[in-house]
Formats: sequence, structure tokens, C-alpha cells
Amino acid sequence: MSTQIRPLPLKTMLSLSLSLFFAALAASAAAQTLTPAQQSYHDLYKELVEINTTHSAGDTTKAARAMEKHLLAAGFSASEVQVIEPFPRKGNLVLRFKGNGSKQPLLLLAHIDVVEAKREDWKTDPFQLQETGGYFTARGSIDDKAMASAFVSVLSQLKQEGFKPSRDIILALTTDEERGDVESNGAKWLIANKPELLKAEFGINEGGGGELRDGKPNLHRIQVAEKIYATYELEARDAGGHSSTPHANNPIYAISAALTRLGEYRFPVHLAEVTTGYFARSAPFASGQLAADMRAVGGGKPDAAAIERLSAIPDYNAQLRSTCVATMVNAGHAENALPQSAKATVNCRILPQDDPEQIDRQLKQVINNDKISVRYTNPPLRSPASPLNGDLVKTVESLTQEMWPGVPVVPAMSTGATDSSYMRNAGIPMYGVSGLFVEPSDRRTHGLDERVEIPRVYESREFLYRLVKRLAQ
Repeated sequence: MSTQIRPLPLKTMLSLSLSLFFAALAASAAAQTLTPAQQSYHDLYKELVEINTTHSAGDTTKAARAMEKHLLAAGFSASEVQVIEPFPRKGNLVLRFKGNGSKQPLLLLAHIDVVEAKREDWKTDPFQLQETGGYFTARGSIDDKAMASAFVSVLSQLKQEGFKPSRDIILALTTDEERGDVESNGAKWLIANKPELLKAEFGINEGGGGELRDGKPNLHRIQVAEKIYATYELEARDAGGHSSTPHANNPIYAISAALTRLGEYRFPVHLAEVTTGYFARSAPFASGQLAADMRAVGGGKPDAAAIERLSAIPDYNAQLRSTCVATMVNAGHAENALPQSAKATVNCRILPQDDPEQIDRQLKQVINNDKISVRYTNPPLRSPASPLNGDLVKTVESLTQEMWPGVPVVPAMSTGATDSSYMRNAGIPMYGVSGLFVEPSDRRTHGLDERVEIPRVYESREFLYRLVKRLAQ
């Protein structure tokens, strides 16, 4: 019996052809050959990302040992690299790549701990590097293992190339950055207990990076300052009692009223050089009223209407003023009992030019209730801005034009916190710069399914290679 073969409908054939075409494109992209340096970096990056370094279940000592192994394999001696573990599972790595001493040392700082990630919330295992859809996806794929592994890769390549630096290059991979000002924070511990290991003319850390707009590099931020981090606990207490006989002294109401006042309050606008510079350099990339408002702030004399419009945008509001926000609440002990206590956590991010003591007074004035205790759980640590002059800024600007012509370098203040504050307080100017570009609408650091475009990771590594090499020549 013969079988008649019928031709497929034209619509079906077109659909299949398009599917095969895009599949071929994807296969071609996936099969793109990496250079030896890129392949080595890929493997190192993957290894570091897949080591769990969360506080709850991770081990940064394991990660530090893994990076030590790579550096020793690249030709560094055991006397040049050390893993320091002042607290169990909280290891830090410090490497000194010796130069000829004609220039003062350069510090490369990156943290190897990551924030927590719940497997049940993620689409994939957060501690297995995914390479799909043009992205690297995993916890730490950006923050901060992209930079940490890039530094290890860059120094390994320079060592293998026989590079002779004019200055010592110090690499510090540290722990517990994500936990803030805790005793086991590696950067804090090292600069307090072994300052001779990190002392440098200036340093490079996270906190900066590039911004994409519609997939194209738009601007390259260099962090020269950051807000001061401070956390308060507010507490109201009462004797409590039976819920059937409520009275006026309810701690939940007291805390709620105080937080409502705080939510409605705005701290005063205080402009600094880094703030006006940021808005002035960013204005050409905006349009309409937004561009006009940014130019007004950049000129240092904005009117109240411009401030009001910019304050409605959270990112810009945080650049203009100190902020304090409620982040956690805990109250009561039983559904049928009046609360005996109510607590709230308030996190403040204070402008470097603001006085933390004045912010403290303003916060207490806003709370305006002498029955609510207000105490620091994380006191503020001042973080002076780094100067905008010197070889580093000029080199960053030059390299940015080489790799991304026409993209401006914009000095910026981080509204978040980094370990640079400890170094700045020790007299080491720090600069957050990475060459890693991301879409603002797709920032997932600290969030679900943290990811970064694959080509951008290799670009960042190349940028850091050129930057370190030029600064150390």
C-alpha cells in the first residue's frame, strides 16, 4: 500500500522556517568561541557564584580558598596571598602583587558574601549559574561576584603575562558586606586589625557601573560618595490587658501614629558638589521638564517646583535629601490581649554632608512621643566623599571613550551602602566603577532571579583588566 505525501500549507512552512532560523541564531550565539582569557574567567566566575556564601548556610572561607587556589595556579606564591578567617565561615582573602614601589599601592576591593535567596521563590536554583536567554542568572551573578571573580581573573592574567607593576596591587575579597556594620564584616575587621595589609593611595570597589537605555550604553557612573547607613528601633510599651476592655495607651496605635508622621515627613534638601555634578551631567540624557529640572539642580539653584517634581521620583529624591523609612514592624503577643509592646525598625540613609546628630534630632521631633523609646541598632559611620581629581578618574574617562564612544562618565553618590565607607574613614579614597552595564528597569540585585546580560559581564572584565593595568603601569 502506498502512502500519499501531502505538501505542508504555506503558513506552516513559513512558521517552521522561522523557527529553524531563530534556533540556528541561538545555537550560533551559544557556540560563540570565547578567548582563552574569557573562558578562564567564565569558569572562575561560575565556580565562585556556585559556592553558597549566604550568612545562614554559606561559607566565605570556602570561596576565599577557591580563589586562592586560582591565584596560586597563576603563579603567585604562598607568601603573596593569604586567607584570614577571624570568625568561623567568615574568611577573607588578601593578595599583594608586588610592584617596583615607584607609585603608592592600589586597592581592589570586592565582597564575596551574598544576600539570602529562597529556592522556592526563584524560577531556578539560585546557586547554580544559569546561561539562558542571553543572561547569567544566579544569586551573586552581579552583586558582587562578577567584580570579585573579574579581579582574580585580571590579576591572574597579568601575572601570567609577566606584567611588572609600578605599584603594589592589593586585592581584598571580603565577607559580610551584606550584613552591614557587624563585627564580622571583613573590610571593617581588616582595616581595624590589619590596616597595613590594605593601606593604599586609592581603591576600586563596587557602587558604580553603567546604565543601558534600550539595550545601548547610556552613561557610566563612578561612585565617589555614598550615604551614611543608620538603623533605629522604636518601641512603645504598656501593661496590656484583656482585649475586651481597650484603653487609650495602645502601643500599636502609638507606633502607627509615629510611623505615619515619619512617612509624611521630608528631610531638607542639601546639595553637594557630587549631587549637582550628577544632575548636570545626567540632564542631557533626559528631555522636557525632567531635563530642565535636572539642569536647575545641576546649576545649584533649583526652585521649589523643580525640587517637588524630582522628589516624586524615588531615585532622585534619595539623591537630594537624607531619608528614614520604616522597614519592619513587630507588635502584640495574642489576638485576644491588648499589646504589651510594639516595635518598629527605621532605616536611615544620611547624606554625607548632613550631620547624623541633626538627623537624629529631626527624627525624634517627627516621632514626637516621649513614651516611645528610640535607640540605634546600627549607629551611623561617616563616609567622606572621594576627590574627583587624580589618575583614576582621568583613566576611567579615557577607557570609557575607547570601549563605549560617546558615553559620559558621571560622578555619583550611592544611595545604598558599600564597604568603601570603612576605607574612606581610614584615609583611602575609594571609587565605585565596574564597566558593567545594566538596564535600570531590570535591576535584580538583592531580589528574585538576579541576572545580567552575558556579553556585559565579559565587557566589564575587559574594562577592569585595562583599568588595573593602566593604573599600575
